[in-house]
This record gives sequence, structure tokens and C-alpha cells, in this order.
Amino acid sequence: MKILGIQFNSIWQDSEANLAKLKALFLERVKGSGADLVVLPETFHAGFSMQPIKFAESVEGEISQALASLALEYNVNIVAGVAQKQVRQECHGQSVKFFNRALLFDRNGILAGEYSKQKLFSYAGEDKAFQAGHNSSIVEIDGESFALLICYDLRFPELFRKLAKKVKGFIVIANWPDSRQQHWESLLKARAIENQCFIIAVNRTGSDDNGLSYSGGSCLISPMGEVLGYANSQEDIFKAEIDLNEVKRVRAKFPFLEDL
Repeated sequence: MKILGIQFNSIWQDSEANLAKLKALFLERVKGSGADLVVLPETFHAGFSMQPIKFAESVEGEISQALASLALEYNVNIVAGVAQKQVRQECHGQSVKFFNRALLFDRNGILAGEYSKQKLFSYAGEDKAFQAGHNSSIVEIDGESFALLICYDLRFPELFRKLAKKVKGFIVIANWPDSRQQHWESLLKARAIENQCFIIAVNRTGSDDNGLSYSGGSCLISPMGEVLGYANSQEDIFKAEIDLNEVKRVRAKFPFLEDL
């Protein structure tokens, strides 16, 4: 499986500008790459803002439609972080809830999986702005099983452990600031090694209107903890090709998960 991780520098709360930028990147970097999977960061179309009312969209919104079109046009699977809203009619009017989600669009442009972030980053007030998800998400990408996770979820190994035997890898999308960059890279390696699976991790880069800077460090890590693809601190794309049968070989040679 050929994987591209797009280390995106999101324009603050501007879905239209970020979408135009993404389309240009696909034309320049994805076209002709032979990629099977393209991964984008958490809330790539707005940045890590606690004002989702300004950019969150419905499940049939413009960002989702554009991602579906790109997946179909370029014959590629896409995982991307998107802020979505759900509006419900109630007795006393409407209620609106916002979710920080990872969406999977398959090669046919069909929404093939979604995940709502379970561990909201209360340190930044995310729990006040968004609703937490309550379920894990295992998705099929070209017939192979992966789990979707988002940013702060990385600090909770139990979320990974309960899915480890069911998947070949975890896809972790994030807006992880450079002040804790060492934690990002150390935890990703730990999750790969302890669960004997691939980790595909895509962070953003640049800076945002929260005054935070991001050093990227998007990467692909093997079940043995080897870094197979890496993007430094610039807006960049890492490319890597993996043999998913390696998961079975590693687990057969070192059957640590059998002792759970």
C-alpha cells in the first residue's frame, strides 16, 4: 500500500481557502503518484479553533463533497479531519452539536467510515466547544482494516489496545503543537511497538491564531517501531510504501498480544 501524508499548513478558520489550497496540492503532488491512501491532519480546513460555529459544516457540506470528488477523480482513499455539526429540532427550537471527526472517503468517492474524537482536549477548552464521541471506528481501506484516531486520543493507550488485534494499523490525525513535539514522536512509536501494527500519523505545520506553532513530524512507523516515512517541520508530503503482511509476520515471531 502506497501512502501519502499531507502535512498541511491550515489557514485559520477559512474552509474555502484551505479547500482551494488542497485541490492545488492534489494536482501537483497526488496526481501520478500511484498513492492508495492520502491522509490529511485534524480539522485541516480551519485549524484547531474552539469556534466551530464559524467553520463546521453539515455531513453533506462543501468540504465533504470536495473530498469525495477528489477521491473519485484521483482514484485514491482519503482520510481527513473535518469539523461537522448536527442540527436537531426540539420542542423549544433547534439544538446544534459540533463534532471533531475523521472521515474516510474510498476510491469511489463514497463516505466509507467516520470517527468522532473520543478524548477532547479540555486543556484548550475543546470539551466546551465539541461533543465527545463514544465509539471506536474500524474502517476497511482496500480490504485492509485500520482504526481512526485523533490527536489527544494518542495519550490514551487503552483506546489503541482494545482494537489492536482487529487492525493492521492506526491512522492518527492531529494538530499537535511543537511545545510537546517530543511527546508526539515518542507516543507514536510506543503505540506502534506495543500494538505491533503500523502507525500512519499526520500532523499540521505552521502557526495558528491561538499563538501556537506546529513542527509537523508526520510519519509512518512499522510494527517494530521503525520510521519508514517522515516529514520535517515544513509544509510537506511524506511518501511510504508498506507491506501489511508484516503485521502478521511480526505478531507470529513475537506473539506478545496473545498474553493480553
